[in-house]
Amino acid sequence: MSSEKEKTTAPSSSPSPSVDLCKSINGLDKVLLRESRGSSAEVYLYGGHVTSWKSDHGEELLFLSSKAIFKPPKAIRGGIPICFPQFGGLGTLDQHGFARNRFWNIDDDPPPFPTNTLSKAFVDLILKPSEEDMKSWPHSFEYRLRIALGPGGDLMLTSRIRNTNSDGKPFSFTFAYHTYFSVSDISEVRVEGLETLDYLDNLQNKERFTEQGDALTFESEVDKIYLSTPTKIAIIDHEKKRTFVVRKDGLPDAVVWNPWDKKAKAMADFGDDEYKHMLCVEAAAIEKPITLKPGEEWKGRLELSAVPSSYCSGQLDPQRVLQGS
Repeated sequence: MSSEKEKTTAPSSSPSPSVDLCKSINGLDKVLLRESRGSSAEVYLYGGHVTSWKSDHGEELLFLSSKAIFKPPKAIRGGIPICFPQFGGLGTLDQHGFARNRFWNIDDDPPPFPTNTLSKAFVDLILKPSEEDMKSWPHSFEYRLRIALGPGGDLMLTSRIRNTNSDGKPFSFTFAYHTYFSVSDISEVRVEGLETLDYLDNLQNKERFTEQGDALTFESEVDKIYLSTPTKIAIIDHEKKRTFVVRKDGLPDAVVWNPWDKKAKAMADFGDDEYKHMLCVEAAAIEKPITLKPGEEWKGRLELSAVPSSYCSGQLDPQRVLQGS
């Protein structure tokens, strides 16, 4: 193609997908995934935590606080923290459980993956409980996490959690991918796909309400757990003319969170004005905890994509983002 010929420095072919392990902030191990078209993701073994997801133009799609503390046992503020085996304070464990505060290992020999993924840029991680974990949550488990970049730049996280108790006892857990999306201006963002659904309002003692028929917009603090949500949710950023599409499987709930100004100022690892540039939309299983008998496995999958969007009288145009595949 003539346009390619003009780029005299362009390589003759796209670089192949790559997976690299390197040292990062405070000596923490990080895996860098790169796809051939240029998209990338960064995953810290601490927390099994995705901290960066960039488009093939190099644009950062996840929010990471400028004040994030990369020092265990503090969880990293931003990216995609894993909430397991407890979401929030819904139980006896520390806030959001312990998976995001543990060092995961690279799983060199994962069991076969029954997915038709085309991705060649992926990493498999595994978490097993420590003796300390067993004291606070006395259950044996294997948590396998695959983080993959698709050829089109989509980011896919697949969690497989197996009960390996030898005492015959089942266990139950709640779960969330606590995804922080980067947005241009929270007041210019709308979320489609959660209209008319029931939700629990964490700002009102988890009282149950029903959402109105309009897309969600934001003008104050929000902390809601939407129930029985669709498998697809769209986050539309008017200013950036970009839509995030969240696709999920095995995760019936969706948490929507923005701390707004007062709570932002109260968090040491969060900039005072950073609430304007982030929105958490979290694929989750909270209202009905997952219960596994020994030998049983649960799978929860999240796929994130960023697509250009154009607008017509404030509506998503075309509507196919939500109605399409």
